Amino acid sequence: MAMTNVYTGANGTLTLANEDTPEGRDAKAVVDTYEMTTVGRVTGVEVCVQTDLEAFHEIGRRHPTSLHPGNIWISGKVDRAYINGALLELLLGRGAGPTQIAEPYVQPTFNMTVSLTDPAVPGTSAALELKGVKFQNWAYRMPEDDFVMENATFQALTISVLDRQAPAGGGEAVAQVPEGFGGAANA
Repeated sequence: MAMTNVYTGANGTLTLANEDTPEGRDAKAVVDTYEMTTVGRVTGVEVCVQTDLEAFHEIGRRHPTSLHPGNIWISGKVDRAYINGALLELLLGRGAGPTQIAEPYVQPTFNMTVSLTDPAVPGTSAALELKGVKFQNWAYRMPEDDFVMENATFQALTISVLDRQAPAGGGEAVAQVPEGFGGAANA
């Protein structure tokens, strides 16, 4: 069955990348310091997947005869409606601390899940799961008469999608993956 639902954004969460790597251990230290299971809620999420394609042109032809796949780049940006030290520490790693740390030090890594809902069909949803996410840039804006917002750009290693289709007559949603697809794009 083709996924033809129209989704609205619900929310996104940043969670600890539970990995046995230096980046995963530093991310766990940030989450333990701020005593949260998720680092935060994100809004205004933009995700961009860019594929480098290389065109092969034969002599005497104006159009390419084939396109060869290249590197995959997963990036994006997020907004948050509150500020805490955890986000800045995820960007800078141990360098955000008040004391000098011997270099080099790793930058923490985490996972991001963006949830989408179909308001016309209760129980139907989709989620984008980004793994191996690292923040690239961080900024905040402080308007005079509005909420303080912080935003960050990021890059990720992998992205996958999970569609949940509500069955006719109610019941529990069933995961739908298009035929021939594993549901993930890897960099």
